Amino acid sequence: MKIIDPSTYKLPVHVRKILLIQLGDIGDVVWTTPTIRAARSAIPDGTLSILVREGFGSLLEADPSVDRVFEAKHYSGNLFRQMAGHFAFLRKIRAQHFDLAVDLRLGDRGAFMSLVTGAPIRVTMHHPEGLPFWRTFCFTHGVVPVGDGVIKHRGATEQILRIVRPLGMDTQDISPRLWVSDAVKRRVGEILSREKADGQKQWITINPFSRWPYKEWGESKWVEVINWLWKDLGIPSVIIGAAEERQRAEAIIGQCEARVINLAGQTTLAELAGLLSLSRLHIGVDSAAPHIAAATGVPTITIYGPSSWFDWAPVGKDHRVILPAMDCVPCHQKGCDGSGHSRCLDELSSEHVIPVIHEALDIP
Repeated sequence: MKIIDPSTYKLPVHVRKILLIQLGDIGDVVWTTPTIRAARSAIPDGTLSILVREGFGSLLEADPSVDRVFEAKHYSGNLFRQMAGHFAFLRKIRAQHFDLAVDLRLGDRGAFMSLVTGAPIRVTMHHPEGLPFWRTFCFTHGVVPVGDGVIKHRGATEQILRIVRPLGMDTQDISPRLWVSDAVKRRVGEILSREKADGQKQWITINPFSRWPYKEWGESKWVEVINWLWKDLGIPSVIIGAAEERQRAEAIIGQCEARVINLAGQTTLAELAGLLSLSRLHIGVDSAAPHIAAATGVPTITIYGPSSWFDWAPVGKDHRVILPAMDCVPCHQKGCDGSGHSRCLDELSSEHVIPVIHEALDIP
């Protein structure tokens, strides 16, 4: 595997078909959109594809810089059916005849998928301590990530974009951006009409949930925020989340004295982006939702506890973070003393959060 020298490397002129491999979480896909634009600028008349995890592709289907989205799926059934599904997918990828494949992470699956493409140029990030032999075999070139020399809060955009800079791919527009198709907008309109929310002039989306409980804020405090929005400002709330979180959303709503709509589990990812794009403000914990909301142009407030906001929170004056006033924040631990719960978030009161919301709404 050759290490690319960014001072001398030029992307070969024959590179016309590029595959970006991003097998991270939803937030990683959103943060990859500036890198997509950077790759597109390198081949304005070429073909740009991206490979993401199953279920995430709809977020990028309307992106004008992307020609095709592939999803790495998990196939069900017996072993034979699973193998048949995987081999059929691998043949489809191989048949694209990509000239360049770039793995934007260090996962094993991404390395394997890069090898499967058969692209004559297959690029990964070069790790300072070297790579296992088998992984080195999957790639033809390694890159030493290149930043722009400026250290400041830029979110995860910089972590991904710096991988393709040695290839001559860059962009000054580092803000993640998601596009919502007309078809998705129509479906979102139908969802809101079904919930009798299409007549609302304004509402706020709220996501109290995370895949990791140690990132969550107490339900009773969400009730206080939702009630305050309705009673003091007359603004209804829309709770979003995954299907398995719908009952938890109902539990919160059952304690509220406010107009609240439960759309947890009622949208696809693309529809969620469309829904968030219509909200006046998004408030939530550290999860995928703030990234999606910010990428659609909606202001956000994100409550952080043990996890770090510096490299991951949405960037810009319209995006605010709330941090508990404790010296241990962020500790990067999965809860205090292995409990799975974070004392910093448990002790963060709604009185600390409500003024930030008031400021974000710019209400006298």
